[in-house]
Amino acid sequence: MYLSIQETAEYLELPAEYIEKLVRVGRIRSIFDGERYLINQNQFTTHFEQVEKYRQYIQDYLNEPIPEDPDIKDED
Repeated sequence: MYLSIQETAEYLELPAEYIEKLVRVGRIRSIFDGERYLINQNQFTTHFEQVEKYRQYIQDYLNEPIPEDPDIKDED
């Protein structure tokens, strides 16, 4: 599904001017139909999925228990 710059700004909850700047510098892929820029919504969905996977990976890593060090010996 293709969105205009204004619709993309509402979808991402960002200012339209910022989205327009990202389109101009090539950070957001878009096509120009002669009147306006159209942005494929799927590129953001994929990005959000990757961010969520990374967030879950970090959370799993932080929740992992610290293994005991096999070199530590009880000296008592």
